[in-house]
This record gives sequence, structure tokens and C-alpha cells, in this order.
Amino acid sequence: MDKIEEKIYKALAYVEDPDLKKDLVSLGMIQKLSIEGKQVAFDLVLTTPACPMKDMLHNACVNAIKTMVDSEMVVNINVTSNVTSNRQNADVLKGIRNIVAVASGKGGVGKSTIAMHLAKGLQSSGASVGILDADIHGPSIPFLLGAEQERPEMLNERMRPIEKDGIKLMSIGFLVPKEQAVVWRGPMLASALKQFAQDVEWGELDYLVIDLPPGTGDVHLSLIQQIPVTGVVIVTTPDGISVADARKAINMYQNPQLKQEILGVVENMSYFSPEGSDDKYFLFGQDGGNQLASENNLPVLAHIPIAEKGKESSIAENYIQMSNEVARHLAILNAKDK
Repeated sequence: MDKIEEKIYKALAYVEDPDLKKDLVSLGMIQKLSIEGKQVAFDLVLTTPACPMKDMLHNACVNAIKTMVDSEMVVNINVTSNVTSNRQNADVLKGIRNIVAVASGKGGVGKSTIAMHLAKGLQSSGASVGILDADIHGPSIPFLLGAEQERPEMLNERMRPIEKDGIKLMSIGFLVPKEQAVVWRGPMLASALKQFAQDVEWGELDYLVIDLPPGTGDVHLSLIQQIPVTGVVIVTTPDGISVADARKAINMYQNPQLKQEILGVVENMSYFSPEGSDDKYFLFGQDGGNQLASENNLPVLAHIPIAEKGKESSIAENYIQMSNEVARHLAILNAKDK
């Protein structure tokens, strides 16, 4: 290593990832360093393409080199990512780096919509993403993504997921007519979930989002026991009943029998703001999600407002914030085991 290269690495060692609490060099995030005269180039390899601090880290690297090495240096940084995982040795779904379960204590809180937008947000950042609709009795994902008429194909005796907008999907809704009720007992439900995990050709994915059924019951126990989940996102509205039921869901996942990591709380339907106004109307109460998160020492991942019908794009930034925060907390969680 020549003297200028050594100086550059030393300067970059002063730049710390604020979440992982380590410098970029020791984390192995600085790769393919090359120097030609006054020009330096390297890859900045982040833990997720959805990293909300990518611009800050980029600028910090440039400033470190110009301040500590040479103010006339021209710094070219290629910001890329390698999604981290702590489940490489899992026997089930080996090709999937992170599995995120989206749960709620009750129905009607918009859990499936949150799961869909979480997957869309992660995919839009450049990650490879899939959704497993585990709500056997009330599958919503095919409808939400406009894929109700799709049917999965077989590939070497395994089902190939439906692909919609770059996201891989699997749901009982693709296999059963939408007007037909699924009246299955616990063992049949568990068998269906096992099949979705083992007999679907998911391939390589950075994130698999699982839309769980509402409530706390046998299905949740069976799924968590069969599928090694990386972390759980809890969805609630500010309403007291929703918060009470979400509290039960948190207690279930943190029970010693399951021992699941809770990534945080998403408060859906937080408020309503009419178009062109900054006024907020709290139709379902206020601060329920904040209180739930605080009492369980969990972060609030996002407050999602109610959008006017046909103008859902007005709250797109809230969904992007949510997906970025989920990716961030997964990266922090994965780093704990290394």
C-alpha cells in the first residue's frame, strides 16, 4: 500500500456509520479503491439500497479525503449495496436474505396495504423483493396489486411466483376463486403455509415480506415455527382498541416460545389532511402508536396519514420513509450477530 492510499484509508476510517457505530473501513464498505494522480475512485457498499443516509455518508467520505489528504482531490464514489443477512444457515428459504412479517392484533387496520407498500418501497430502492400473503381466509395482496386473474405456473414440480411490478407474489388468492370461502382448520392452514415456504421457487431475494393474518392464534405460531423470520413489523391505528390488540400481538411475538425481534410500530390512518391544507384531523384518536411503541421500547417506523380517494400518491413519501426505516433496522439487527 503506497503512502497516498494509506492516507485515504486512514481518512475514511474517521467516517462512521451512525447506525452500526463502526467506521466504514472496518465494516468493509470501502471497496475497489483506485488512485490516478489527483483522482480517487471507490465503491461505497452500503448494507441496503434503501439506506436513508447514503447521501450523508457519500458527502462525509468526500469531506474526509479533501480535509485529511488533499483539498484538490477529485473524489468519485460509486454508491452501491450488498443487503446483509443473519440467516445464511437457515434450512428454509435459503435464497432469501431477510424475512419481514407484517402483523396486527386485529383486522381493519390496513395491514395488507402496509405490507404491499413496504414491499414496493424496498423494491423501488433497488432491492429484490417478494410478498407471501399468509392471510389464508382473507387474501388481499392479489387485489391490491391488480393481479387477481393471475395463476402461478409450475417449474420442476414447484410453483413459480406471480411477478407484478418487479415483485414476486404468492397467495392462496391465486389458487382459489375469489368468491369461494376457504374454510380450513388449523392443520390445513399450517400445511398451506408450509407449502408456500417450501414448494415455491422464490429464488434469490433481498427481502420477503409476509402479510400475516390478523389476530394471535395457531396460524401465527405455525408460521413462525416453520419460517425463520428476521423481524416483525406491528401495524396499528391510533384507536384504543387497535392499540390494545396490537399490544397482545407484541406480547405474543416476544413470548419466550417465539422470541421474535420486533422491528417497530407503524401507525396507520394517523390523521387526515384535506388537499391544499396543512391542518390535521385525527379521526381515530392521537398518539396511540407512539404510546404503544414507547411502552415497549420500540421505534415508530412511520405515521401513515389517510389519503383522499384516488390521491394515494400524496402520501408516497410516508411509505418510502417506512420502507427505509424497516431496511435500516434490519441492517442494525443483522450487524448484532457479526
